[in-house]
Amino acid sequence: MSTDEVPSHDETRARVDTKLEIVVIPVSDIDRAKEFYGGKLGWRLDADYDNGSDFRVIQFTPPGSGCSVIFGRNVTAAAPGSARGLYLIVSDLAATRAELLGHGVEVSEVFHNEGVYAGPDEPYLFGRTRVNGPDPEHRSYRSFASFSDPDGNGWLFQEITKRLPGRVYGDTTYASANDLSQALRRAAAAHGQHEARTGGQRDENWPDWYAEYMVREHSGEEPPQ
Repeated sequence: MSTDEVPSHDETRARVDTKLEIVVIPVSDIDRAKEFYGGKLGWRLDADYDNGSDFRVIQFTPPGSGCSVIFGRNVTAAAPGSARGLYLIVSDLAATRAELLGHGVEVSEVFHNEGVYAGPDEPYLFGRTRVNGPDPEHRSYRSFASFSDPDGNGWLFQEITKRLPGRVYGDTTYASANDLSQALRRAAAAHGQHEARTGGQRDENWPDWYAEYMVREHSGEEPPQ
């Protein structure tokens, strides 16, 4: 098997759902981190439990995410700021970056993954040299931006608009209204090209075409032409 090949999922095996639920991040100032993740990033506050002495845990969840982060007092022995390469998946990197910049979050310029080394204060990715600007072909998985929390924990935004085959197990659910909106926009643009190829006549069955396009795109299959 070449290094470019990915082992196929064994459909004969019974699968037990195993969902990543929590990522623990080490911070030095709990209230400062709470303000950053809630006030600046706008993540949902799920819990803030303090026993009044030696333990406090705060949980935040990014919009549309099934996984949350926790931090607090005596939650982890890791050094504050030592977490690196924490991925946040978005469908529109430019819009995400613009929104966070507007809330005072220092987000890097967009870069692509012909190689990335961002420096000591930002996440490390693939061990090569950062190339400024989005992926020239705007391919899914290839464009990034990075930011750090006040302690230096490093986060990466990765733009994914189309999943690779096998990455979605028959699930066409969208994580948020924004993801659905972006998928509809991509379908509309592709359908406009489809109508142009078929002579410019209005396609009365466009809802069926949209549905097929969005399901195929979401599951990593080749969309209709």
